[in-house]
Amino acid sequence: MIDLKSVYLYLIACQITLINFFKKLYFLSKNYNSSLKSETPQQIYYNPNPFLLSIITAYNNRSFKINEIDPNVFWHEENKKNAEQMHSFFWLNLINRRTDQKKLRKIIHIWIIKNSKYKTKTWETSILSGRIISWILNIDIILTNSNSDFKNNFLNCIINQTNHLKKNIKFEKDFSKKVEILTAIILTGLVFKEYKENFHIAIKELKILIHTFFDTDGFPLSRNPSDLLFFSKYFIFCKEVIKDSQKYVPEFLDDIIEKNLNCIHYIKTPDGQLPLFNGSCSLNLNQIQKYLDNCASNNKNDYLGGLFKMKYKNHFLILDVDKPPIKKFSKSYQSGPLSFEYFLDGIKIITNSGFGNEISKKAELLSRLTASQSTLTINDTSITTFEKNKMIKKVFGNSIQNSFKSFNVSVKNENGIIGCAASNNGYEKKFGCTHKREIYLDKKNNYLKGADHIFKVKDGYPIRYAFRFHINPQLSVIKTMGGNSALIQIAKNKSLVFTIDNESLEIEKSIFLGEKKILDNTCITISGNLVNKNKVFNWEIRKSI
Repeated sequence: MIDLKSVYLYLIACQITLINFFKKLYFLSKNYNSSLKSETPQQIYYNPNPFLLSIITAYNNRSFKINEIDPNVFWHEENKKNAEQMHSFFWLNLINRRTDQKKLRKIIHIWIIKNSKYKTKTWETSILSGRIISWILNIDIILTNSNSDFKNNFLNCIINQTNHLKKNIKFEKDFSKKVEILTAIILTGLVFKEYKENFHIAIKELKILIHTFFDTDGFPLSRNPSDLLFFSKYFIFCKEVIKDSQKYVPEFLDDIIEKNLNCIHYIKTPDGQLPLFNGSCSLNLNQIQKYLDNCASNNKNDYLGGLFKMKYKNHFLILDVDKPPIKKFSKSYQSGPLSFEYFLDGIKIITNSGFGNEISKKAELLSRLTASQSTLTINDTSITTFEKNKMIKKVFGNSIQNSFKSFNVSVKNENGIIGCAASNNGYEKKFGCTHKREIYLDKKNNYLKGADHIFKVKDGYPIRYAFRFHINPQLSVIKTMGGNSALIQIAKNKSLVFTIDNESLEIEKSIFLGEKKILDNTCITISGNLVNKNKVFNWEIRKSI
C-alpha cells in the first residue's frame, strides 16, 4: 500500500531541493552580491565585552597562537576537519589581545579577499552567524590602529553578511540556526548606529521563536536536553550584550532564561552534566554555571519536558515518561520511552547510550534505536521508526514517521516509597501489547526496585521481549552463579547487585555513544518469549553485602 503522506513529503522535498538549487545559483550571481551592499557604518555605539563569547562557544584549543602562524598560508592550511571552526572565528577569544592584532588583521584581510562574496561553505548559516558574532565581539582589537581601507572593507563585509541573513531568515526551518542568526543580527543593531533597526527586528523574531519552540515551563518541544542548554546559552548571551550596551532587556527574554535555568536545575545529574535522553550528549554546564548558581530552582512539577526526576539522599533517577515530540521537532529524538538513568553516590550506574551525531551518521542511526536505551524492545524492533527516504531526510531532517501515546503517569511518595509509574502504547499496533514501568526507591531499606509489565491487548501474536539496562562504561559487571543477578563493580570494595525475579539474565556487549567517540560497555539483558498472557518482571538494584 502506497503511503500517500510519504509521497506528498517526497514531492515537497523535491520541490524545495530544486528551489534551493536555483537559490544558491542566484546567491553566486553578481546581482545578488550587489543587493547585499548597503550603507557603511560610521559610528560604533559600544565595544562588546569579548569574553562573553565564552558563553556560547566551548572552543578550547589552548595551543592556538597566531604569532606562530604565517598569515599568508593561514587559509591554505585549513582542512575539512577544522574548517568550520576556523571560518566561524570562534578561536578569537583565545588569541593574545596585546600582541596578535597585526597578524589578526592580515588573516581577516586575506579572508575578505577570498570570501567577501557568497560561497556555499564559508557562508553556511551557522558558520556565518558565528563569524559575525566573533568579529563584533573582537571589533576593538581588530580595528585598533587599522587604516581606513581595512576598516571600511571589514565593516562592509559584516553588513553584507548580515543582510544575507536578514534576507533568508524566513526560509530557515532549523530553530538552532535561527537563534544563531537572530543573535548575530541583534549584535549589529546594538553596535552600529545606522542599523539600530536590526535590534528591534531580531528581538521581535526572537520572541516568536521562543513562543513556538518552548513549552510553558521553558523546556524545548524537541524534548532534547542538549537543545535546552544550547538555547539557554544563546539567550543568556543576548541578555548580557543587551545589558552591556545599556539597553533595556526585554521581559520575555528574562522570563525564558529563568525558566530554562530552572529546567536545567531540574534535570542536572549528580556529575554536573545533562541526562542522555532524546538527542543529548555528555555535556557539562561549566559555561553557564555561574548563572545556575544565581538562579534558585523553584520547580514544583512532578516532571518537566516529559522527564520525571526522583532524588533522595545519595540516590538520583530520571525517567522518560512522555510521548515523542511532533514531527517538525523530532530530528534528534531517540526511540526510548520509559528509559531511565540511575545514579548512586554521584556515580552513574544505569545509562542510555547517548546520541552519536558528533561521531558519524552510522553512530547517530544506532543511537536512535530502542535497543540503545535502558528500556524494552520487542522482536528487535524500535518502538519509533524514522524517515528513511534520503530526499525527505535531506530537507526535513531525521524526523520520526510514527508516534505513540504515554498514559497513566502517576507519582508516589508515601509509606517510605518514592517513585513513578507510566505506560505507553508504542508496541500496540504492531505487536498487540503495551508496556508499563514502575520504579520506586525504598527509603527504609535503601534500594531501588522496579516492575516492568507487558500487557497483551491482542492475543495470538508471539513476541520476543528484551529489557536492557545499559551500564556506565566506566564500570564493570559480571553475571553471578545464580543466573538471575549481576554484580556491578563501582570501586575496589564497593559494588551493587542487580537481581531479576524468576528470570535469567545475560551480560551483553554494547556501545556508548554519548561522547565524541565510541566506547565499549555492557548491558544487563532479560529476554524471552511471550504469546497469550500478561507478564510482570520484578527487579531491584541494591548494595552488595
